[in-house]
Amino acid sequence: MRELTELVDPQKFGWLTVQQWLKEASNHYEVLPCDPEQAGSALHQLQVTTRSTLGSVLYETGGILIDGGWLRVLGSGHPRLGRSLDSWTQSVTKNRTFQALLIADDVSGGFFALNGGEFGEDPDGVYYLAPDSLEWESLDTNYSGFLNWVLCGDLELFYQSVRWTGWREEISLLSGEGVYSFFPFLWTEPQLPVEQRSRVIVSIEEHWSLCLNLQHQLTNITRGN
Repeated sequence: MRELTELVDPQKFGWLTVQQWLKEASNHYEVLPCDPEQAGSALHQLQVTTRSTLGSVLYETGGILIDGGWLRVLGSGHPRLGRSLDSWTQSVTKNRTFQALLIADDVSGGFFALNGGEFGEDPDGVYYLAPDSLEWESLDTNYSGFLNWVLCGDLELFYQSVRWTGWREEISLLSGEGVYSFFPFLWTEPQLPVEQRSRVIVSIEEHWSLCLNLQHQLTNITRGN
């Protein structure tokens, strides 16, 4: 493993790039401060350099909350966003092979992951596990493109089918470890508006497990098992 000093870029090239995007951001954001010791440990564990945008977000932030916390970009962890880039994926994939890195998630139950061979022939491509399909969908971009998109892209359009009247006020009370579970599930009855579905708050670990179990069941049904 490379030493921490080999991973930290004294010129802060990656972080300067991120800071420029923050200045240009059209979406509301909040950069959560990091604990320097925790950030250093996380960077060393993940073995990425801070010359990259991924490494700089990990090393310089505890995470980034987008749109009032609707979307959570993982960093090295913070009391309001306890999950860290270096440990979150491993903690929820202990019992299976998962060749990707979970990098962000949203309150509607979607997960963003960086491909490491799990999804296809585009290493370092970003994929989204959509709660309305339960399928991993390519976003046709890498981590840098993803980060620029969450800061400057049209999130209202992307999430238009899963946002309800008053969502902003409601999620202000939601912790960074919670997501909404809808009933009927978002991937069922596609014509039913989100306003007509009930919703409850569940832990993100519980929701992740539910998604994997449902994916497995649907795969078996498709195969006729």
